[in-house]
Parts: sequence; structure tokens; C-alpha cells
Amino acid sequence: ESKEKKLKRRGKLKRRGAAEDGDEQPQPEESGLGEDGVGPPKPKKTKKSKAKHDGEAGGDPSGAQRAAKAASDLAPFHETFLDYLAARGVKYLFPVQVKTFQPIYDGKDLIAQARTGTGKTFSFAIPLVEKLQSASHDGRRGRAPKVLVLVPTRELAIQVARDFQNLTRKLSVACFYGGTPYKAQFDLLKSGIDVLVGTPGRIKDHIQNSKLDLSTVKHVILDEVDHMLDMGFAEQVEEILGFAYKKGSEDNPQTLLFSATCPRWVYDVAKKYMKDEYEQIDLVGKKTQRTATTVEHLAIQCRWSQRAAVLGDIIQVYSGSHGRTIVFCETKKEANELALNASLKQDAQSLHGDIPQKQREITLKGFRNGAFEVLIATNVAARGLDIPEVDLVVQCSPPKDVDSYIHRSGRTGRAGRTGICICFYQRREEDLLRQVEHKAGITFKRIGVPSATEIIKASSSDAKKFLDSVPPSAVDYFRQSAQELIEEKGAIDALAAALAHISGASSIQQRSLLNSTAGFVTMVLQCSIEMRTMSYAWRALKEQLGEEVDAKISAMRFLKGKMGVCFDIPVDELSHIQEQWQDTRRWQLSVAKELPELEEYPHEAGHGSSRFGNGRQGDNGFRRNNRFKNGNQGQNFNRSFH
Repeated sequence: ESKEKKLKRRGKLKRRGAAEDGDEQPQPEESGLGEDGVGPPKPKKTKKSKAKHDGEAGGDPSGAQRAAKAASDLAPFHETFLDYLAARGVKYLFPVQVKTFQPIYDGKDLIAQARTGTGKTFSFAIPLVEKLQSASHDGRRGRAPKVLVLVPTRELAIQVARDFQNLTRKLSVACFYGGTPYKAQFDLLKSGIDVLVGTPGRIKDHIQNSKLDLSTVKHVILDEVDHMLDMGFAEQVEEILGFAYKKGSEDNPQTLLFSATCPRWVYDVAKKYMKDEYEQIDLVGKKTQRTATTVEHLAIQCRWSQRAAVLGDIIQVYSGSHGRTIVFCETKKEANELALNASLKQDAQSLHGDIPQKQREITLKGFRNGAFEVLIATNVAARGLDIPEVDLVVQCSPPKDVDSYIHRSGRTGRAGRTGICICFYQRREEDLLRQVEHKAGITFKRIGVPSATEIIKASSSDAKKFLDSVPPSAVDYFRQSAQELIEEKGAIDALAAALAHISGASSIQQRSLLNSTAGFVTMVLQCSIEMRTMSYAWRALKEQLGEEVDAKISAMRFLKGKMGVCFDIPVDELSHIQEQWQDTRRWQLSVAKELPELEEYPHEAGHGSSRFGNGRQGDNGFRRNNRFKNGNQGQNFNRSFH
């Protein structure tokens, strides 16, 4: 018994030593994945070889075993290909890339669903390039493609083709899509293609003209498959696949389906072209958050007429003059109007289906290179575009299709970076917002528009960055003018005026936090007890501010828990109200610095949410005082409601 106890104690000490040694393993890069890295993490050197041995022998999954697992995951890679990946900046793989690598490399059919921005394109590009390069290369002229990738949009086709080209020098990669001359594509077909990426329309044209032969294709990939089949490409896709597949044949190409969203019917259609034993990898699941986990989701109530001006302030605060922003609109007309609106301070260009393909490519290239900061697009740009440094996505209204929100929000927070997605909504679109929350598995944080203080702070920060970029040699030319300004206005005033002009923030409007209306400020009236109706708050306000306050206050809402209300007043009335009001033990009045958490509209007992009135109602939905006193009552009701 004593021997058994000694052995157990010795085992415990061993395991503890292994755990301690495992804790010393270096952490992966912030954007990397330790257990799935391309290069296995190297253990930290220790003085005692025994401690190192114990660390490997112990049950530490994050130490040497993790390294072994990472190495085994990547066993099929040739060393030269790993070096090539590293030279291209690929130092680790994301989960979807690790989980799909072996099945694809082994030739299995596969359906993969993963969140937007998690590297789905490399998931099929890396194993297929490695597999094709490891086989004897066919360099004959006029050779038919071995890999066919079908995508729904031209922009995504260009992106996928670029990813393939970045992974190989040996293989010929071509990209075919509409709106471009046929002759250059004919020349590529005559030279021979290994990997062909294209949109269904142009691929179908080449097949019908007997220019493209798919009889020897070995791998077929449908990227963003739900979008292709759902948006009218189903017939074209099936016609194309009919040239590559033979019913019941074991020699049919390997079929790979990739998308961020895969409704049930997509699987049913996919089974037509896949072998009975296919792999299914779902990194999203039915009940988990379907959007990228690196994106923060915010919602701002904003009137339609105020969008352009509010948009400029939001971009200034959340992205700045040096960040990149994508704004999504529902129609081409909206995109054009916003891009040309004078209220938008930042340089912006639009991207939609009516713009010629050549110009669209120039626009995207300019956005990637930082020639302008804001891209205003319709849904054409939502799928597949990978612009890693997008800091902010703004959606001008909640999309009726939740999948559209998922793909749009996925333009930010890519490749391990964090991002922000802001959705504008109007009062009547509250239900659409909840629908997106429910189906996408997210919760919007309701916020107000940026305050004047936040705008000034962000503008000043941008102006300082611009000053830092001015070379010292240029400063010398302006010293005399600067000296004259200082003598005339004083150093601080002169510099403050210069910063205001540089930032473009020479005129800043105060806006309501509740609905973004210009010229209003939002106030919070807190109560020490729970309120049953808003009439209780109205009585308190009128006692101190007089009956005339009735015409000044609008958009009253209950705070969460009904421990007070918030409302808007004209900016011109703020100082007058602050002078008159005195806080009591029951009531405290203050200016809201940010939008407080509010009671939802349907549960406000008919106050501030009824179709027929506003916050100034009694228990039965009618005003208690001055019910028919003045003729402007209807106007006040409408203003308060909005």
C-alpha cells in the first residue's frame, strides 16, 4: 500500500510539472491559432532536460502535444510550399482551413459553412494548389482546366483568382466574367488553364461556343453557393455542371460547397452532384451567433432626411480620416446620392451594378490603396470582397434578408481584426431590427449619434495626425505667417482655428440621441421610484418649468425599468431649463452624454409608443390637461412621436 501511495504521489508531481511546463509555452500571435498554426509553436527552453521531458510526457494539450497535432494536420505540405506560404504572409491557418484541409486533399466531397471573414477562400485554394503541384505538371498548350470555381459576382471572382495566384507560380490561373472582352479569354484558353475562376454567365457562354471543355475537370467549387442558387443562377449553374458530371459515375469531379450561410434546401440541391459519403463541416451551428465574432453591432435611430449628415459624424468618430468605411444602401440611386452629398465630409465613391466593370475595378483598387476612405455600395460588393483594413461598416437600413446583414457586416472584423457595424433604423423598422437579432444570434447595442464633444475630440486627433505628416522643410515656409497669426490672434486661438479648419469641423450641430434630429439635445429625468405612467414625469416638469414646457419637450421615452424618462428639447432652450430646474430627492435632471437603456416601445403602456400619440398621455391614451386648448396640438403630437 505504501508503494502504491508513493507511485500515485510521484504521478501527481509529474503531472503538475507537466502542467507548469505547459504554461511556459509561448502564446501564439494575437491573430493566430496556437493549436492550428502552420509552424508548430516551439517550447520555451528550460535548463533541466528532465523538466522538458516531463512537459512532453504530461497530459498538457497546449504544449508539445499541441505542436505535434499542428504538425500532423499539415503533414501533406511540401517544405517548399510552406516556405512560399510564409513568404506570402501566411503564418497560421484559421479553424475552417485546418478542418477542411485533409478532406479536400484526400479528394472527398465537402459542404463547409463558416462565418464571414474566417478565410473560406484559402480553405479550398491551399489544399488544391498543393495537390496539383505535387502531381506531375501538364504543361501542354490548350489543356482544359483541372479546377473550376463558380462564384456569384465579378468582384468575388477577381478576389478568388488573386488568392490562387498568390499561392502558386507553377499553375495557370484564369478569371472569366462578363463585361470584359472575349478575345483575351480565348487566348488564355488556347494557352491552357489549370485553375478557372468565373461567374456562371460567362462560363456558360464559353461552353456553348465550344471554347471551354469541362469533361476532364477534377475539382468543382461553388463559392457563396446559397447566393448563387437563391438569386437566379440555379439554372445556369446546373447547366454548367451537366457538362462536367455524368449521372451515377464514380469519376465525377470532387465537389466542394462553401458559404457563410447554408439553408436546408442548399443541401438538398447539392446532393445531386455529390457522392453519397460527403463531409459536412459546420463552424456556425443552428443556435450560435452567425456573424463574425470580431464585429461589434450597434444600432442608431435616424430619420431618412438626416442620414447623410449623421453618416459624416459617425465615420469621423468611429473610423476617422485615416480609416476605411463601407456604407451599404438598398438601391443604386441611394448610393449615388450619398456619395455626392455635401454633408459627407470624407472622400467617397459609389459601387453598384450600373457602373462599368472597368470602373468598378479601378474603384475597388483605389479603395484598397487608400485613395479615398469611404465606399458606398449596394449588395453587389457584400459577398466575398476581402479588404482586411475595413474599420467600419454602416448599413443605411436593416435588410429584410438576414443573410444580407451577415455578409455585409462581414466586410469588417476580418482575419482576426476587430471591427464595428452600425445599422441605421427608423421607428417603423424596429421589428426588422429585432428580426435580424433573432435570426443572426446577435444583440444590437442601441446608441445615439456622436455628441459634439466626441466629434471635436475625433476631429482634433485626425488634425494632429495630419500635422505630424508635414515634413520639417515645408514648415519653414510658413514660419513668418505663423508668427503674424500668433501676434494677431494669440498662439492658442490661432492653432485652434487651424485645427478646426484642417479637420473640417468648423461647424458642428448638436443632435438628438433618440432620433438624430439636428438642433436638439437629449435630457434624462431620473426618478427615485418606479413610474407607472409618463404623466407622473410631466407633472414634475410642469411644477418647476411651467405649463409652456409642454411645447418644448418631444420624443419622451421611459428609461429601462421605468425609473425615469428621457426626452429632447431644442438646443436654444437648454440654458433656460437648466437655470429654472432644481434637483430634489425624487427627481434629478441632466443632459444625456450617451443614449441610456430604454424600455421597448410595445411595453410602454401606450405612452410614447401608441400610433395615436406621444409621451404626453394619461392612462387611457388621452392627454389629461389642455386636451383641446390649442390648435397646434396635432403638430406637437407628431413632433413628440418622431
